[in-house]
Amino acid sequence: MAEQIPRSAQQDRPVSTARMVRTLYGSRIRSQATFRTSFLADVLGQVLVVGTEFLELWVILSQVGLLGGMTLTQVAVVYGLGALAFGIGDMLFGEIDGLSAQIRSGRLEVLLIRPVPLLLQISSLDLSLRRIGRIVVGLAMYVTALGIAGFSPTPTTLLLAVLAPLSGALIFGALFTMAGAMQFWLVDGREFASAFTYGGNYVATTPGAVFALPMRAFFTFVIPATLIAYAPTLALLDLPGPALVPSWAGWLGLPVAVLAWIAAGSLWRAGVRRYTGAGG
Repeated sequence: MAEQIPRSAQQDRPVSTARMVRTLYGSRIRSQATFRTSFLADVLGQVLVVGTEFLELWVILSQVGLLGGMTLTQVAVVYGLGALAFGIGDMLFGEIDGLSAQIRSGRLEVLLIRPVPLLLQISSLDLSLRRIGRIVVGLAMYVTALGIAGFSPTPTTLLLAVLAPLSGALIFGALFTMAGAMQFWLVDGREFASAFTYGGNYVATTPGAVFALPMRAFFTFVIPATLIAYAPTLALLDLPGPALVPSWAGWLGLPVAVLAWIAAGSLWRAGVRRYTGAGG
């Protein structure tokens, strides 16, 4: 008979990262689900925010007919895909760019001595389920607009349709991580960092052709916002792309997400090594 492992030895085994993720995020979800009225109010608030943002594009298109060479339904695909990707990325990683508050309060020292990866702790500190509203509206708009815009599904394009929001969420997650890491050097730099995260969201939900060439280059090769929703939409609907963003660039989301996370991980580790405490 196999030798039984003592219960004390089982308890001393190191906890896997996957189990820590389930435990941390599960506790946050259960705590917020307890207050159902507040949760529903927050979700409805996010729905109204997303609807108002898209209404702005609708008003513009009602006056000009085309925006960046795209019709209303094509713009809706871009907006829905961008909102879906940002909603997922913001829900999972959005708290990282608030690192400066943890540094100023001295709470970061407490997190550093815990046997849990710091990035995982920061990202799960205040998991906000209200962001589900943005995710649900973005998904509904993305799927509905694709059908109306004349999407012709094939195994290849269906794969891209599924991968695009996940790749976009990973890119946003990397941007949030880099924004947080910058605050090891710029303690009061949350607003500066937000220009790249929430500003990237604005660019991602807008047809990239409307931007001047220098700005389009910046938001393609430096902050890859145009590769989150605009470029995949070009590929999904078989539309020609403007200069610097050809339609085949819609397939670059996942490779760019991997590169972005390599850069984000390096910047984060450099920031943690540099941190010497807030004097608490």
